[in-house]
This record gives sequence, C-alpha cells and structure tokens, in this order.
Amino acid sequence: MFSNGQITFGILFAIAFAIIIYFMYRKDINVHKKHFKGSAWVLLGFIGFILMIVAIKFIFV
Repeated sequence: MFSNGQITFGILFAIAFAIIIYFMYRKDINVHKKHFKGSAWVLLGFIGFILMIVAIKFIFV
C-alpha cells in the first residue's frame, strides 16, 4: 500500500515533529504555567466523562 520511501518519510516526519513540539513546549513553559492554571482538572474531567460513557456502554450492552 505504501512504498518504503513513504513509510520512511512518515516515520522521520513523526519523530521530527515530536521533537520540535517538545522543544517549543519547553520554551513556552512559563507562559503555559501563567495562563493555563487549572487546565489539568479540565483534562481529568474530560477523561472521567469518557470513562463514564464507556462504563455505561459495557454495563447496559
């Protein structure tokens, strides 16, 4: 389905993208701490909601 060149490009692109995102995040860590306080609770809320929906699905199906 994909050629070896396409697979190689995809893997290298994903690695490079992850590295760039990591360094950009580290550069802006102080801004993130200042403007996004409490965002971890929102993330936990979303994860809890999704887990609750999955649990309800398995209980009633």
